[in-house]
Amino acid sequence: MRKTLYLKFILAYILFAFFGFFTVATFVSRLTYEYCLRNTSRDMYREASRIADTYAVDLYNSEISLDTVQKQMESLSYFMDTEIWIINPSGRMVVNSASAPDPEQEIVVEGFDPTVTQKNYYTRGTFFDSFEEEKLSVIAPIINNYKTRGYVIIHKSAAQIDEDANSMLNISYLMLIVILFLSLIILIFFTEVVYRPLRRIIAATEQYASGNMHYELNVEGEDEMGYLAASLGYMARTMATFEDDQKKFIANVSHDFRSPLTSIRGFLEAMLDGTIPPEMHEHYLGVVLNETERLTKLTNSLLTLNNLNTRGMILQMTDWNINDVIRKVAASFEQVCRGKNIRIHLILSGEILYVQADMDKIQQVLYNLVDNAIKFSSSNSEIEIETTEKGGKVFVSVKDSGIGIPKEDQNQIWERFYKSDLSRGKDKKGTGLGLSIVREIIRAHGENISLVSTQGVGSKFTFTLRRSDRNDELDDDDL
Repeated sequence: MRKTLYLKFILAYILFAFFGFFTVATFVSRLTYEYCLRNTSRDMYREASRIADTYAVDLYNSEISLDTVQKQMESLSYFMDTEIWIINPSGRMVVNSASAPDPEQEIVVEGFDPTVTQKNYYTRGTFFDSFEEEKLSVIAPIINNYKTRGYVIIHKSAAQIDEDANSMLNISYLMLIVILFLSLIILIFFTEVVYRPLRRIIAATEQYASGNMHYELNVEGEDEMGYLAASLGYMARTMATFEDDQKKFIANVSHDFRSPLTSIRGFLEAMLDGTIPPEMHEHYLGVVLNETERLTKLTNSLLTLNNLNTRGMILQMTDWNINDVIRKVAASFEQVCRGKNIRIHLILSGEILYVQADMDKIQQVLYNLVDNAIKFSSSNSEIEIETTEKGGKVFVSVKDSGIGIPKEDQNQIWERFYKSDLSRGKDKKGTGLGLSIVREIIRAHGENISLVSTQGVGSKFTFTLRRSDRNDELDDDDL
């Protein structure tokens, strides 16, 4: 089936060649012969008329001798490659360029009829059985004093006309061969530029359809075929990346679910078989409860991230005070911060700073960033949360003095389930989804989030929100 297109082009080329030669051999051949016949007879008739108006009239008026006319006709006959006659209306030969008439032996064209040409000024044949081969003959009347005194007849070999027509026809065949050669070049060009790349693209699509997304498609070019191949290759690479991410996602989900499930099962089996004494059941049931809370948190995070990735996600965009929400988020971590002796320092731009965003989702962003900052901060440290305004945007930053993030990990922290080695060592209970959720929420708002981190010094996350026009309506006293 893949060869059908190319075979169609080959078949079209063969049909083009066949009908080309057929057309030249039939229609063009006939038109060429008619063209040669018409042109030759017109030239012959023009010359016959000129002779009739000059030499022949002078001959009949006795102004020139018969011998002189004979020699002139012989010269013209040689030059024109024809045979010239001058005959009387009765058909008696007066002048013949092929041989001078013998006065003692009269030559008469039996059955001569000057109307044999009918509507044309030429006729083809043996001219009243005067020749053994076919001749093209033209007849021009000799008019003197309004009377027809005789006729000038010029004969030319029909075979010569056929030869001239064939010579012209050979040119047509030659032109057809040139056209076929040029069309063959086009076919070769099509093969190299279109067909071969198309075959590679088809082979690649078959590989992609079978699941081999890593198949290399090598089609170079800046035309539509190259663009198609590049787009297809990009699609395959994207799907391959998606497939790898999916496998990685499943592996990470399996790992993060397996660990707490294994712990829960192990503790419950130990309590059932008596390995853990009854007096310790309450303690280990608390551990099991913590593991179930971890699974609940992981499940909720997955559902949240899935909803955030859904196209057409609806945001509840309202105008609200970002500084007030930051204060509430900081207050919610008071107990945790007291346990690690961590201080949250707020550097806010005034009491009121309105932004236009989905308050619940941005509150989740703040919660995740602050939770991350506390998680990776050492005891007796400080976390700064700052808001600033610039160019119609509100910049919100969360800065910690923790362990920092290595440079090689900074581009990967936004991936689902990604945890650097430092992260796993610090807190193995994290889901690795917090920053992915943060990024998706900020992207859904059409805003950006950035990271500046130095290992051993700390990290600073900064995201932007749209500044609300309500800020312009506030009085100076409100600020």
